Amino acid sequence: MRKRGVLAGILCLCLLFAGCQAADNNNAQPEAEVEESSSEASVTEEVEESSSEASAEESSSEASSAETEESASAASKTLVVFFSRTGEQYTVGVIDHGNTAIVAEMISEETGAELFEVLPEDDHYPMTYAELTDVAKQEQNDNARPAYAGTVPDLAQYDTIFIGAPVWWGDWPMIMYTFFEENTEALSGKTLVPFSTHEGSGLSGFDKKLASAIPDSTILEGLAIRGNDCQNQQDSVRETVKSWIAELGM
Repeated sequence: MRKRGVLAGILCLCLLFAGCQAADNNNAQPEAEVEESSSEASVTEEVEESSSEASAEESSSEASSAETEESASAASKTLVVFFSRTGEQYTVGVIDHGNTAIVAEMISEETGAELFEVLPEDDHYPMTYAELTDVAKQEQNDNARPAYAGTVPDLAQYDTIFIGAPVWWGDWPMIMYTFFEENTEALSGKTLVPFSTHEGSGLSGFDKKLASAIPDSTILEGLAIRGNDCQNQQDSVRETVKSWIAELGM
């Protein structure tokens, strides 16, 4: 009887011990799952945070780059203003593309500048060379101010303005003085760069006369190109224009 009691006690103890082990195992499993889940969440948060920071840095970099490009574009905006004639030209013959227009277009190509052509409102200028020189001389004697057509671009948006024309009797054509006087205030404070086309007169003091007409501007070194070369030596003229612009630091 006592043996049965002992055996029964031992059996109960064994069952109790096995039950405790099972309970321990059951309690341990959720803890492992919680720790693993917590680790995965931490990694996910780090990845998301890193991705968010990278995206923010990329957006900031793109915005900064766009601002820089916009600022550089605004700072370098340039205009070419020019007066040019077709018809009979000295030593050249009859032309259908003006000498000064050719140089103006080359400057535009090299600098990315916009173009504005000064066109007479009343184009009374003769097509023959001798008659044109007579009209030009009369305008100079009369100190005339011929009107020009069209609307001038908003000059406030430009920092540098190239201004060119053929030399007429050792001076700017009178129509250019109309342009200077009507836009004196808008041209003040700008960097102005004169250029001329000629057949022996060179720049003819275009720079000094421009400085006198627009006294509150900065006048850079001008360029003079022979009209004959504009028509017959365009590769050479283009190289001259490129070198000149490079020397100006543009």
